[in-house]
Amino acid sequence: MKKKLFGTDGIRGEANVFPMLPEIALQVGRAIGYLFKNHNTHLSKVLIGKDTRLSGYVFESALVAGLCSMGVSALLVGPLPTPAIAFLTKDMRADAGVMISASHNPYYDNGIKIFDRSGYKLPDELEEKIENLIFDENFTTQRCFKDELGKAYRIKDAPGRYAVHLKSAVPSYINFEGLKIVIDCANGAAYQIGPQVLEELGADVIAIGCNPNGININENCGALYPEKVKKLVIEKKAHIGIALDGDGDRIAVVDEKGNLIDGDDILALFALVFKEKGILSNNAVVGTVMSNLGLEKFFKKHGISFIRTQVGDRYVLMKMKEIGSILGGETSGHIIFLDKATTGDGLLTGIRLISLIKEKEKSLSELVHLFEKFPQVMINVKVKEKKPVEEIEGLEKRIKLAKSKLGKDGRIVIRPSGTEPKYRIMVEGNKKELIEEIAQELAKYIEQKLN
Repeated sequence: MKKKLFGTDGIRGEANVFPMLPEIALQVGRAIGYLFKNHNTHLSKVLIGKDTRLSGYVFESALVAGLCSMGVSALLVGPLPTPAIAFLTKDMRADAGVMISASHNPYYDNGIKIFDRSGYKLPDELEEKIENLIFDENFTTQRCFKDELGKAYRIKDAPGRYAVHLKSAVPSYINFEGLKIVIDCANGAAYQIGPQVLEELGADVIAIGCNPNGININENCGALYPEKVKKLVIEKKAHIGIALDGDGDRIAVVDEKGNLIDGDDILALFALVFKEKGILSNNAVVGTVMSNLGLEKFFKKHGISFIRTQVGDRYVLMKMKEIGSILGGETSGHIIFLDKATTGDGLLTGIRLISLIKEKEKSLSELVHLFEKFPQVMINVKVKEKKPVEEIEGLEKRIKLAKSKLGKDGRIVIRPSGTEPKYRIMVEGNKKELIEEIAQELAKYIEQKLN
């Protein structure tokens, strides 16, 4: 079955437009209730969190209605980061967890991400089961009656639980006193918890992007727009700047000199630190097809295995579990520390970086920039229709020819977006001019073929 609702990271789209309709959300709630209901107890429960989008109210209410109609109670925690929902689902012994968010997308989009009782995102098979139920006319007869209906509860101590979890990543002998930290919460899900935790750890915090109004999430702020953080770090002479995205599962980092640090830089640093400490399980790190070739060569030099997956932190995590690795992530800033979390966590990543600054007694610029990156060019191509890359007539031949020009130190990745009518083209190699030329040629060809 080809999935109609779920993309690379849950269901996502413009609010009140298919698939992000309240009636679909209600059916998602019913399907989750049916599939995850614990039939051994009358206390079956699903935890629901959200970011700060205006449409969050719509989908929260619809999910609650669907769950309660199936005899499952809803635990509502309000605006908290996606990784907080993953953590709290397991911490509160819920049967499943749901995050209402479209991550880094504009405010008018929204999405639904689902976690199992252990805090892991669902595999494709379970997403397909949910879709089958939603589009099954016979499923409408499945419901509860009278005293079997579920209830909804507001969980007031949820932020505190997550804060304690984050602070547990900092060794007891370390505090952040004497450090000046800039944090941009993208007017999103981390707007309260982010500055709070850093202050509790002793830092001098300069917080921006902490005034959500329902429509300013990700608007010229956060991980997608780290320029404000760079400027503030230099102006205020801060030790580090961190910028989160709207749902707080990814991070962009700025060192004390204003240099931008991406996910590849962070993976390189922690891989070395973990190897030194003897905790880099199976001596392996997981990245994606978008991870820089320079990172791969860096790991090879240091005797660390590097495995690539398709784009999406869900796929990174699956591979990490498969090979027994505790460290993985994406260039975009989703970093997964499997010893502390079951999904990418921007705040956790930031806190661990700040701990390293204190532990090593070095500035961030001295710790990172461990390898030379190969030039990369990335282009997004808007199209009228998406189809598998191998079905675009003549494209494979052009890719083969381009690869021969790039040689062994070059890569081409072309993939359809999981959430938008776009193709993402990445070309990597030694020569900047050549990769730009190849990327433009491929983009133009796809545009002609699919528009």
